[in-house]
Amino acid sequence: MEDSQSLLEKIEYLRNKMTKVALRKGFTSSESISLSQELDHLLNTYEKSKPTKNRLQKNERALSSNKKSGIRRRR
Repeated sequence: MEDSQSLLEKIEYLRNKMTKVALRKGFTSSESISLSQELDHLLNTYEKSKPTKNRLQKNERALSSNKKSGIRRRR
């Protein structure tokens, strides 16, 4: 999986490219639509890679519970 910085750089590059193409060829041109779909895919990948608040809270509760019960994690 790509690191988030690399993904953000690709997103920014593609966003700029899509804007230029859309202004030059039109927002409904096949190239604009293709770039937009590719950008959507990268944005979805980036969002899925970010830890969510619920996932963080769940991990914190599990760690807290393990500490209270004396369970140690293997390394």
